[in-house]
Amino acid sequence: MEWNKIVARLTPYIVKVETQDGHGTGFMCLYNPNNTFVGIATARHVVEQADNWEQPVKLSHFHTNKNAFLQSGDRVIFPDVSTDSAVILVPVGKLDLPEEPIDLLPIAHTLEVGTEVGWLGYPGIARDTLCFFSGIVSAWQDWRHSYLIDGVAAPGVSGGPVAWLHPTEGLKIIGLISSYVSAKTTPGLAIARDVSHFHSIIGWMNNLEEARKEKEKQQQEQQTKIEAASAQPEKPESAPPQDRQPT
Repeated sequence: MEWNKIVARLTPYIVKVETQDGHGTGFMCLYNPNNTFVGIATARHVVEQADNWEQPVKLSHFHTNKNAFLQSGDRVIFPDVSTDSAVILVPVGKLDLPEEPIDLLPIAHTLEVGTEVGWLGYPGIARDTLCFFSGIVSAWQDWRHSYLIDGVAAPGVSGGPVAWLHPTEGLKIIGLISSYVSAKTTPGLAIARDVSHFHSIIGWMNNLEEARKEKEKQQQEQQTKIEAASAQPEKPESAPPQDRQPT
C-alpha cells in the first residue's frame, strides 16, 4: 500500500475544526447541487457545544494557509447522534477546497475484517501538524454503524477521514474517526463511524433541489400559458341584427 500517495491525495480536503472547547479534524465531503455551499464532515462531539450554544467555529485549511471564522449565522450544522457525525455547511469561497469530493463508500458496502485502512488528523500532542495513522479492520458493528480498527486515534483526530483504496475504483472514504477505547494496561481500538449520515444529507439536498426545479418548471409553464392567452387577438363583436321591414 503506497500510503504516501494516498496522504497526498487526501491532504487538500482536510481542515482543523476549532471551537471554544478544543479542536478536532474535518474533511470536505460534499457540495450542494448548485455548488453554492460546501459540506465539511466531522465528528458530532467536536462541534456539539458550539452548535448548541451558537458559538463560533474556526476552520483552518493548512494546505492553502487559509482560515474561516464562522459565527452561528455563517454556517448550518447537521448533526446525527446515532453515528456521532456532523456536516458543517459553509458558503463556497470561505476556503479554497478541491472542486470535487472524494467518493464515499456506498452504504450497502462494508469492508471485510482484515482490510487495511488509513486516516489523518490533528492530534493534541501536535495540534497544528497533520498526522497519518493506519490500522486493520478488526470488526464491523452494524448496530452502531461502526468499524473497530486495530490502530491509534489520539485526541484531536476525531472527525478525520478514514480511507480505503479500492482495487479498481480508487480511493474511497469509508467513515470518520469517532473515538479510541482501551483498558489502562492494554492497547485499544479506534472506532470509525460509517458514511451513512453524509449519504443522507446528500440525498436530502438532491431531493430539495429537484423539488425546487419542479416548482420553477410549473411556474414557468403557468406563465407561458398566461402569456399565450394574452397574445391572442380579441374576437370582434358581432353586429346587432337589423330589424326586417315587412314586404
